[in-house]
Amino acid sequence: MSVRPFVHLHNHSDFSLLDGASRIDQMVALAARYEMPALALTDHGNMFGAMSFYKTAKKHGVKPILGCEIYVAPGSRLDKSPNNGSVADTNNHLVLLAETTTGYQNLVKLVSKGFLEGFYYKPRIDKEILAEHSEGLIGLSACLKGEVPQAALRGDDKKALRAAGQYRDILGDKNLFLEIQDNNLGLQNEKTVNTSLMALAKKEGIATVA
Repeated sequence: MSVRPFVHLHNHSDFSLLDGASRIDQMVALAARYEMPALALTDHGNMFGAMSFYKTAKKHGVKPILGCEIYVAPGSRLDKSPNNGSVADTNNHLVLLAETTTGYQNLVKLVSKGFLEGFYYKPRIDKEILAEHSEGLIGLSACLKGEVPQAALRGDDKKALRAAGQYRDILGDKNLFLEIQDNNLGLQNEKTVNTSLMALAKKEGIATVA
């Protein structure tokens, strides 16, 4: 069984606690069954499954793409003071994929810093440290909890543009992609955000991924 070449770049395994139930071996086997050339693993805030995923993907002839959906603090990762009750729900999501060996090493550093320096309810980084370790990384704007989608959802086009511009400056002109999601659940928020992101992509010349 084969389909048109397609690679899933945003996937959560059972290492994404409370947000993923897929087993790595089953994910990879399914990708191989559908003759997908590659597959990414982007668990929330951690890379605990990276080694198992890499070995399993290689075994099945699927190119492993190592990544992580990281939490970006709204300000400094070192700030752990409550904001309107708690900063726990103000973290922005961002998907990072390692394009090169250097990118993988930088991703490991970022995830480690998130736990060692930025942990507050969840392991967090900030844009400052992302800029220090951005080489070799590709960024996706993530789900509805991403900074760009959140601004788009509120109808704040200027903030969405500003956030996209910041990430593009940090990661590189061709290394930021706006992520279009449709989980087939009839979510009006997704439709609203997708429309805004497509318009932003067209206006600013930013590529999109589905």
